[in-house]
Amino acid sequence: MSSLIELNDISYGYRAGQKVLDRVSLSLQTGERLFITGPNGAGKSTLLRILVGLIKPHGGQISAFGTPRVSEADFHDLRCRVGFIVQDPDDQLFCPTVVEDIAFGPLNLGASREEALAIVDEVLGQLHLTHLRERITHELSGGEKRLVSVAAVLAMKPDVLLLDEPTNALDEENMRRLEEILLALPQAMILISHDPHFRRKLATRTMELRGGKLSEQGAKKCSASERSDQQSFETL
Repeated sequence: MSSLIELNDISYGYRAGQKVLDRVSLSLQTGERLFITGPNGAGKSTLLRILVGLIKPHGGQISAFGTPRVSEADFHDLRCRVGFIVQDPDDQLFCPTVVEDIAFGPLNLGASREEALAIVDEVLGQLHLTHLRERITHELSGGEKRLVSVAAVLAMKPDVLLLDEPTNALDEENMRRLEEILLALPQAMILISHDPHFRRKLATRTMELRGGKLSEQGAKKCSASERSDQQSFETL
């Protein structure tokens, strides 16, 4: 099976002689929810930014959807197909209202105003967030901003999702809502998270980034039915 995304021998350092990433490789398959763990400062966020072309690696190759990604034009196309949800939703949400924030992506991709608004309503309905449609973005709670940032990315209909510490500052109710949303989505995902409970709920595979090296963690991947059985058992 061909990978949706492949990183091969990626190296990067912030200063001369300092290797944050040392010949790191990973692949993402259809339907996977791949978690990346590791200590603060290990380079996890840097790795995601390299994947979408926001940072240029010092060495290695990036391939996505069967195509090598080298030039800025290659990455522009990639960023249209990979939705990146950053750590702080305030860095992602910048329009006055929720409806405008979610419509921005489709409009930027060429949708008409009517088409963009239809997408907004579709995504908000899918995520059960229609009640937030007309809210002023900066008045939302931290958890509501996180859910709206997910909606804004999904409105662009990406093939893959990247989520950098998506549970930061979430209360229990919004954490549960985010888990439900992500479990119901068909997209393959790469997620960075320090939260072991969140990983146990969602992960199909986990890797750890430490000392510049990325290594596989844990046993075999669970099937969807096995994860469902485990979750049912945890609720008893």
